[in-house]
Amino acid sequence: MNQRAHVASCIREGGIYCLTAEKFSLGRSNEEVVRAMLEAGIRIIQYREKEKKGGMRYEECLRLRQMTREAGAAFIIDDYVDLAILVGADGVHIGQEDLPVAAVRRLVGENIAIGLSTHSPEQALAAQEQNVDYIGVGPIFSTQTKEDVCAAVGLEYLDFVSRNISLPSVAIGGIKEHNLAMVVQHGARCAALVTEIVGAQDISQKLDALHTIMRS
Repeated sequence: MNQRAHVASCIREGGIYCLTAEKFSLGRSNEEVVRAMLEAGIRIIQYREKEKKGGMRYEECLRLRQMTREAGAAFIIDDYVDLAILVGADGVHIGQEDLPVAAVRRLVGENIAIGLSTHSPEQALAAQEQNVDYIGVGPIFSTQTKEDVCAAVGLEYLDFVSRNISLPSVAIGGIKEHNLAMVVQHGARCAALVTEIVGAQDISQKLDALHTIMRS
């Protein structure tokens, strides 16, 4: 299975999509947190670190790429197309105001998956006409994890995507254990949580609880 198919398969299978956020990780390194995620059976991990120097991001991603490869998990890098290429990531995730999808595709080639954040039905429909492999749907609820994020789009947009969009999708933004069931009820098969996981004292226990909600 090639990288693009691997990413799409992981998202279509459903479950939890994990992201790094070291400043919320209770003093633990990204490697410690990702190891706990992988041991708990997570199959897709996105590296999202904006505040580190480029060289540090590169060295860290080389180690995380090796860890995810050994675990059979997909490894996605947020925004940094060059970094995704250099470390052999399975995919890169971009936003509406980043480089255009066509330009990113020229850079990464046909083997690396591209994920695109969307915030409206119009953006989701447009994504289906572009060379992307999955879309992010959100922020479902308000979130302070990511800076310069748009206003919450609500569950109505998730309803639209689940009924009308054929691309694999990931619900994201302000999702916690207490509202995850609601997100699933509105059609999400794959959901991304950040601080709820990286900020948990026991990551394995937290993921067990989240997986139970997703399955129910």
